[in-house]
Amino acid sequence: MDDRRRCWLALQLLFHGPSAAARRVLKRFPAVTDVFRAAPADFEGLRLGVNAVEALVSGRALDRAARELENVGRKAYALLTLDDPGYPGYLREIFDPPFVLYCEGDPETLRDPAVAIVGARRPTPYGRAVAERLAGDLAGRGCVVASGLAAGIDACAHRGALQKGRTVAVLGSGLDVCYPWENRGLQREIAGRGAVVSEFPLGTPPLAEHFPVRNRIISGLSLALVVVEAAWKSGSLITAKLALTQDREVMAVPGNVTSELSAGPNGLIKDGARPVASWEDVAEGLPSPWREDLLARRDEIEENSGASLSPDERRLLDELAVDAALPIDELAERTGLSVSVLLALLLGLELKGAVVQRPGKEFQRRM
Repeated sequence: MDDRRRCWLALQLLFHGPSAAARRVLKRFPAVTDVFRAAPADFEGLRLGVNAVEALVSGRALDRAARELENVGRKAYALLTLDDPGYPGYLREIFDPPFVLYCEGDPETLRDPAVAIVGARRPTPYGRAVAERLAGDLAGRGCVVASGLAAGIDACAHRGALQKGRTVAVLGSGLDVCYPWENRGLQREIAGRGAVVSEFPLGTPPLAEHFPVRNRIISGLSLALVVVEAAWKSGSLITAKLALTQDREVMAVPGNVTSELSAGPNGLIKDGARPVASWEDVAEGLPSPWREDLLARRDEIEENSGASLSPDERRLLDELAVDAALPIDELAERTGLSVSVLLALLLGLELKGAVVQRPGKEFQRRM
C-alpha cells in the first residue's frame, strides 16, 4: 500500500493531476507500480516530454513523492489514492478523478455521497438564509453537505451544515494554505467535525486556475448540486455544467428576477434544472435509495423544532424578514421593547434555530 501510495502521488505531482498524458501512461501499464519499473523505451508513443520520462525512470518522481509524504505525515493529514478502499466511490466514477486526495479531518465523511451547495461570494441576506437553512436541514437528516469554503454561499452552507451534521470543504489550494484567510476558523471547525480535502500539493497557493479544477471534485463527491445565488457568468455555473457532464442532478433556488444574482439559478431552472425551496425538494430529486431514506425522516422531530415560542418571541419573529437583516435599534423602535429585553429574546430565538445574527447586531429570520 505504501509503494502504491507513493507511486500515485508521484504521478499526480509530475503531471499536475490526472492529465491526458498521465491517463495515457496508466493505460499502457497493468499497475501503477509498473510505471516506475519501466525502461525509457516502454514510454515510446505516449507523447511524453523528455524530462517526464527521465523523472519516471530515474526515480526522481518517486523521491519527490517520498518527501511530500513526509510532510503529509508531519501535519497528520490523510492521503487517499484512487485504489484505496476509502476513496470516495462517487468521485472515482467521474472522467478525471484525482489520483490522490489530501484529507484533513475524518476520511469516513467522504464515504457517503453528498449534496453540494454553491453560490455567490457576495450573496444577499435571502441567499445566506436559504443556504444555511437548506444545509442545516439536509445535514440534520444525515446528508453530508459539500462546498468550496469560499466566502459567501459556500461558507453559509458549511456553517448551516455544522449546526446539525457533517460537511466537506474542497480547496483550490494546498490543505495548509487557507483561502480566504477569514475562513481559517471555519476550516478548522470543518476539519474537526467533517473533512477538508484537496488534490493540490502542500504549499500550493490559491491561483485562479485552480478553482475550476477543484469544482469537478465538489460535484463529483455529490449526488446533486444546488445553486443558491449566482451571476450569469460565475464559478457556480461552471460547477453546474461539470455536474451535468458527471450525470449529477442540478438544482437551483429561484430568486428575484430583478437581482443580478438570480440570473444564474433562474437561468438554470429555465434550462431544466429542478427548482428547490426546501430540503424536501432536494430529497425528491435524489436517486434511490437516498431519496427514500431522506423522505422517510420527513416527520421526525428535529432538534429544537418542537421548542415552543412565547408570545413575545412570536411577535418579535413576525417583525423579522427572511430576505433582510434588521438592526437592533430598528427592532426596538418597531416593537417598543428595550434593547436589553430584545437581546434576551433574540438569544432565545437563536438557540431555537429561528433567528440568525449578522455582523453589526443585525438579525434575520431563518426560512
